[in-house]
Amino acid sequence: MMAPTASSPAAAPEPPTVVDDAPPGVVHDRHRFASLGERFSTRLAGMPVPQAHWVAVSDDCAELLGWPADWWQRPEWRALDVLRGAAAWSGMPTLATVYSGHQFGVWAGQLGDGRALLLGDVQTPAGPMELQLKGAGRTPYSRMGDGRAVLRSTVREFLCSEAMAALGVPTTRALGMVGSPLPVRRETVETAAVVARVAPSFLRFGHFEHFAHTAADVEALRRLVDFTIEHHFPELAGAPVPAVALLEQVALRTAALVAHWQAVGFCHGVMNTDNLSILGLTIDYGPFGFLDAYDPGHICNHSDDRGRYAYGRQPNVAFWNLHALAQALLPLVGRTDEATEQLLEALEPYRSALPLALLQRMRAKVGLATEQEGDAALIEALLDRMAADRADFTITFRRLSQFSTAPGAANEAVRDLFIDREAFDAWAQRYAERLRAEGSDDAQRALRMNAANPKFVLRNHLAQNAIEAAQQGDFSEVRQLLKVLRHPFDEQPEHARYAGFPPEGSHLIEVSCSS
Repeated sequence: MMAPTASSPAAAPEPPTVVDDAPPGVVHDRHRFASLGERFSTRLAGMPVPQAHWVAVSDDCAELLGWPADWWQRPEWRALDVLRGAAAWSGMPTLATVYSGHQFGVWAGQLGDGRALLLGDVQTPAGPMELQLKGAGRTPYSRMGDGRAVLRSTVREFLCSEAMAALGVPTTRALGMVGSPLPVRRETVETAAVVARVAPSFLRFGHFEHFAHTAADVEALRRLVDFTIEHHFPELAGAPVPAVALLEQVALRTAALVAHWQAVGFCHGVMNTDNLSILGLTIDYGPFGFLDAYDPGHICNHSDDRGRYAYGRQPNVAFWNLHALAQALLPLVGRTDEATEQLLEALEPYRSALPLALLQRMRAKVGLATEQEGDAALIEALLDRMAADRADFTITFRRLSQFSTAPGAANEAVRDLFIDREAFDAWAQRYAERLRAEGSDDAQRALRMNAANPKFVLRNHLAQNAIEAAQQGDFSEVRQLLKVLRHPFDEQPEHARYAGFPPEGSHLIEVSCSS
């Protein structure tokens, strides 16, 4: 007999069991987003995955919530049933939200949470957080999809969410993930998984675009702006033009986020407007990648055949998306030249904040403690040299901390990463002169640089190794990799194999929009 697939009648929803006992902070009978009303979301239960089992949990995310490390093992909380979609903590109204958006620069119309469910709010030491399941089954916004996530993509999202948090990059978090033998068809038949995600909000640019364009509901758009300010930007309360004030803050947060992405060599492969957070968080880890060899034109998404979201284009794409958000907010400001000018002025801080934030991060990466004219050119010259010789992004900056300013120092550790040694030597002379000009101490600088340049990042081949083991039922590599990535700046000599060069052929690993 054929096993049921995610789209077969056997996958129909089961009535969720109500669990009265819940982890600390779980809010009963009140959900901030649900208070917006039916125009913004649809209440529905998840479609449970059968025979669920734990794959991994994040102790750091649990700590963020104020939950004990054994939250997932406590029988009274039935966490496995909650994460697999078969149970819900009492009074948590599960819902899927509606949004629209531009995908690869083209208006896609109505989208929405096609495989995600908001479980509700949790009051935490860090403030209110939303708990969401991804891979929970079909919703009214699934379009032709099955509402499922596969083990492969869920491992990647789980690991990268927590890895980015450890790097200090603003991000949604991953509390835990479960797997299931339920077959799910992508390019091939894979198995299902569900990840529990955590964030102050999962609001996207696309939520605002929906009510400006698809629904053409100005009152709902105004209510969404007011809601966002009330709960997430309270400092903007009383602003003369709330939509303009909100846009400016979103622009600044987006600039800070993209600068951080660039500084750690992170590529978000699907920077659609429905995948950009209104809070400036990294959201939706589908096809992503960290740079191996430095290449500004690197495309991490196999589906991005035109390179719209290439690493070097991310700053401009984010600005394009901010313009789309500004267009969505226009009905609240007025369709006049003056109103348009107000919104455009609100975007201007992005243009100045991004290069400043990126230069600040790059100064830290090369160990410059002071600001001097010519720093940007010095850093750009290094990046040009790295691109020409395809030097490894993470390893080059990490090894640069060992650079000696002593006269005649060969600096082989970093020099050997370059093919054109003479060109590197010329740059190294400029660098040494710049360091001596500020009286840089080699040992102290090394400590600062190692705190700015990670030794460990989630390279594609590391994720792939963990995925392949998990697909065979062995989750030890997922858990080990999570342990290593919790401390990306530490030496961890016992885990040196996770910090080495990518193996030959690793560039052939493909991640796409099904990832």
